[in-house]
Amino acid sequence: MISFPLLSAIVFWPLAGGLFVLAFWRYPQVGHRIALGAASVELLLVVSLLLLDLHPQGADGWLMIEDLPWIAQYGVRYSLGLDGISLILLCLTALLGVIAILASWEQISQRPGVFYFMLLFTQSAVMGVFLATDLFLFYLFWEMQLIPMLFLVGIWGHEKRIYAALKFFLFNIAGGLLMLAALIGLYLLHGRQTGDYSFALSQLMQTRPAPVLEMWLYGAFLLAFAIKIPIFPLHGWLPDAHTEAPTAGSIILAGLLLKTGAYALLRIAIPLFPGAAHRLMPLLLILGLVGIVYASLVALGQKDMKRLVAYSSIGHMGLIVLGLAVWDSLTLSGAVLQMVNHGITTAALFIMVGMLDERFHTRTLADFGGLWKSMPIFSAFFLLFAMASLGMPGLNNFVSEFLILVGVFRAHPVIGSLAFTTIVLTLIYVLKLVQDTLFGPEKQQHCRDLSFREWIILLTLALAVIANGLYPQPILTLVHGPVQHLIDQAGIITLPEAGSMMAK
Repeated sequence: MISFPLLSAIVFWPLAGGLFVLAFWRYPQVGHRIALGAASVELLLVVSLLLLDLHPQGADGWLMIEDLPWIAQYGVRYSLGLDGISLILLCLTALLGVIAILASWEQISQRPGVFYFMLLFTQSAVMGVFLATDLFLFYLFWEMQLIPMLFLVGIWGHEKRIYAALKFFLFNIAGGLLMLAALIGLYLLHGRQTGDYSFALSQLMQTRPAPVLEMWLYGAFLLAFAIKIPIFPLHGWLPDAHTEAPTAGSIILAGLLLKTGAYALLRIAIPLFPGAAHRLMPLLLILGLVGIVYASLVALGQKDMKRLVAYSSIGHMGLIVLGLAVWDSLTLSGAVLQMVNHGITTAALFIMVGMLDERFHTRTLADFGGLWKSMPIFSAFFLLFAMASLGMPGLNNFVSEFLILVGVFRAHPVIGSLAFTTIVLTLIYVLKLVQDTLFGPEKQQHCRDLSFREWIILLTLALAVIANGLYPQPILTLVHGPVQHLIDQAGIITLPEAGSMMAK
């Protein structure tokens, strides 16, 4: 327990800021500033965690906990826990919250107060997902994410926004209902076995369901999280949601919401059902690999820049799935690092596509060319983020992809070899994006380069890309202990010796 509920403040401050923005809905410019101020304070609160002298507490290894009775007669507690994995994802969430508001500064003119409320509401829900250690509380935050995102896409999106919003909602609510049914079943089974009805993650891990029942329960959790990641072939909602969402919606969707699925698979599903997870690991490996290949091939044929980046996002998330499926300290550390790196790089690409759409009112690749001459500063940033996306050494994605691919190759040489070859596909579609956009004959009239606000956005993300590429050790140090703890909890280590490589 701590004297000041800092974790609760981090979870609910964005929502409080959003409600304050609603109070000034008649004054759009004031609402902009209040929203930015609320997101900036949230970033400071999260950064303050990095400055505290935090040490693991108890057997679960939490750096900070908040635990209070909530609905005591049903074993529901208000329980939040922070470790290195959740800490680095909180940092990503807080940073992208500020970036999303800055990216929307001139783009959103229709009901901006409500828009920023929805944006901050989503941020609160994501923070809750990364911190909740009571599964009833986790489920509430998990479903809370859907409501504001539904409106962000459905109201402020593009032409087919209603279709994309409903598709996003129906896919994800179906997965959530499956998880709820499995959670209730696990809760009742735990109560019968122990006499203690509880939703605490640490308690539910002690439940011992029969092998067949464990497979069904794990399958329900896995489907819910696989839809959110998304894992092929459950990805159908994502390209439409990205294509129709406003820029801020795509930032939050790609940078944060997809990560909640991967985080939940890592933190909850596999440790809860280690036996079933171990038996289905080959399926995850195959689906992760197929997802990378499929997304890369489809990205090659895209004419809409935003849709191309959306499919590239599916491919990068497939790589994270490979890291989780191997389940050793090398690949898990790489997977967590890739969550952060993908969030930064893909958010930057969506922002830059949004900037082009604002200027030229088109996202069709065939309409662009020669931007290197007319918009040199924009083009330099675009090239940097594109190179980071394809895994250029020295930039952020290279380190995380290298850790995952090496770990996969050590555990499964054939899968690893095939995964290595997918880099060629990534190289082709990223270079096509760069060539068609930046080089060749000019197809658009001369347009202004970056504004000061846009400079700040892209420079911040560029510094993160370079810093994580050149010196990822602080993140790897933060996540190494929690990763090893999760491996010990689940008790399924594909490569017993893999942890020694990370230690070295």
